[in-house]
Amino acid sequence: MQNLGYAVTSYRAQGITVDSSHVLADASMTRETFYVAMTRGREENIAYVAVDKPDPAHDGPHPGDNTEATARSVLFGVLQHVGAELSAHETITAEQDTWSSIAQVAAEYETLAAAAQHDRWAALIRSSGLSDDDADDVIASPAFGALTAELRRAEANQHDVETLLPRLVGARGFGDTDDIAAILHYRIAKASARLAGPGRARKAPRLIAGLIPEASGTIPSEMRQALAERRALIETRTDALLDTALTEKHEWITELGLQPKQARAAHAWRNAARAIAAYRDRYGIAGPTPLGVPAETEAQKLDAARARTALDRAKNLAQAEQPDQERPRRMGAQRVGPSL
Repeated sequence: MQNLGYAVTSYRAQGITVDSSHVLADASMTRETFYVAMTRGREENIAYVAVDKPDPAHDGPHPGDNTEATARSVLFGVLQHVGAELSAHETITAEQDTWSSIAQVAAEYETLAAAAQHDRWAALIRSSGLSDDDADDVIASPAFGALTAELRRAEANQHDVETLLPRLVGARGFGDTDDIAAILHYRIAKASARLAGPGRARKAPRLIAGLIPEASGTIPSEMRQALAERRALIETRTDALLDTALTEKHEWITELGLQPKQARAAHAWRNAARAIAAYRDRYGIAGPTPLGVPAETEAQKLDAARARTALDRAKNLAQAEQPDQERPRRMGAQRVGPSL
């Protein structure tokens, strides 16, 4: 923080009041020190956020660098970084919440799915029409994990990946690209963004809590059990979060409109609300708006698109029942008053 040209730390700034406060914030800052620094100015409080991106004119990125960091993501991290000492009970509760969160369990699920399906995806790559050398390069590529995750997503969207991948490989060449895996990842993502099948023949996607693509196909029994356990944890956590939001009338849940009374519509509304609850927990969204700030990473953008679809569906279901609920009220209002 700067006071009349003199820089002071946030700790020394406590009790100081200035006309204008200029705060340098970085990822190591806690929300308590950020609050102190940003409340010292009478007229204005301005934050300058260090994203610590490598300078292309000098060294490249170092291990641990976040190359996708933005001012918004750094500030979000600061607000999540609690510096105050917690009691033993609070520490235990916080640890339990972290390890049971959808962010944690979904990461475990996807890691297990990648390991369980590795041989299957490798065999699919080798039979896709690529040369042996190109297939080896794809499997060894750093983008192979993202590619297999996209194949799992495509399969969850009811696409026949055994047919889809060879078609995309043979559609056009790869030129002089250095990473065929990255190109295939892009092609699959674009081709499988929508559900397979025409119109009403489309089947519902196989998504855990309406958000996380389910691993399917041949999977070793011990891995299948581990995946099933984590799926159950995600589903249970999602239901608990949604029930709490409904009981305590959280602001974000009111944005979805009232849950319909008709059984089929109510079930569809709840499924949509579950996807939003899962999305919020996975990305640490605590604000009043259902989906928080716009997604920044590619992985979150995919989940945000699903959550946005769920949000629109919940609102439409709530609004569809609204006229029926209000019609008696309007008719009653018309009967009140003098007759003409």
